[in-house]
Amino acid sequence: MSESVSKSDDVCQNRQTGGLASAALCICPEKLDTPSGHLPYILTPPRKVKWESLAVPALSLISANSMKRVSFFLLFFWLGVVTEPTMAQSLIAPGAEVVKLADGFGFTEGPTANSKGDVYFVDDPNCKIHVWSVSEKKCSIFVHESAHANGMYFDKNDHLFVCEGGTGSIVRYTPDGTRTVIANKFGARSFNKPNDLWIDPKGGIYFTDPQYGNDFRIVQGGEHVYYILPDHSKVIRVIEVSGQDGDFKKPNGIIGTPDGKFLYVADINGKMVYRYNIQPDGTLTDKHPFAPVAVDGMTIDEKGNIYLTDMGKGDLGIYNPKGEEIERIGVPERPANVCFGGKDFKTLFITARTGFYAVEMNVNGAK
Repeated sequence: MSESVSKSDDVCQNRQTGGLASAALCICPEKLDTPSGHLPYILTPPRKVKWESLAVPALSLISANSMKRVSFFLLFFWLGVVTEPTMAQSLIAPGAEVVKLADGFGFTEGPTANSKGDVYFVDDPNCKIHVWSVSEKKCSIFVHESAHANGMYFDKNDHLFVCEGGTGSIVRYTPDGTRTVIANKFGARSFNKPNDLWIDPKGGIYFTDPQYGNDFRIVQGGEHVYYILPDHSKVIRVIEVSGQDGDFKKPNGIIGTPDGKFLYVADINGKMVYRYNIQPDGTLTDKHPFAPVAVDGMTIDEKGNIYLTDMGKGDLGIYNPKGEEIERIGVPERPANVCFGGKDFKTLFITARTGFYAVEMNVNGAK
């Protein structure tokens, strides 16, 4: 959680197309004739024409015997058929809408899916962990007293690992609800308020440890990032945050690639997402600016695209592995976190203030 509950402004996103024409698309939920809680998402991928690459071939066709060929060429050109071959297909399923599945929560966060695709998420102020059943299409309570749980992640055995902000701990829940503390201190001092986590292919746990809420004591002397070894025998600090100008300021969301090679960490106060190379011992090297965005939560799909909850624009931004923005998703409330789930892991679930949302995708989530 990065701020108090507040409804976002209307989402209006301009999409510009290059070449022969350009158009602006603005989606304002309250102005659309749609069912309550439904936000149609409409996107036309930008089409770009490389004029310099077409000029010489076009001129070379002009001759007495080629006028018919030129006419067909111009016809197809004006229809927009001759476009840059790298034109991207939308990641959103055709005709899909952002749909509200449940509401009435204090502040939703920490979505993560088990092997069946059921999605677990927290209601932080009310100290509850809820689960959305894919088969039953309804919510139930998994943990009634979660000690202000926040970020969560499932391991390969369907054990739920949780950032427990109220106790400053990383804990594990078995499917039957049995709770075990995995780590609650670094050195002789307890953690600040663990916020978000990701489990690597070896079973090691990366987590961010900022401080939020009314108690702003920085117990660890800083807001850092840690790694718990796969056997849970030791905790190491992998990102030392100084908070100085030009350096990492406040870690928040975190996600890694399924192959365990890269880790993405959000600096919410520095308005930047960084990418790191993961070393065999769990340490991080080669800090690289990935996307200049103030981000709370994030997830990744099978193609390596990163989904970022944009605190500035109040929507979701999707970035390819190069750090280029490729698409945006409007949400009726300002999103806090996001994950893939559903029976085929092609549904994107979004926690957004008092609501819990979903949208069908053209791509699977990374596993």
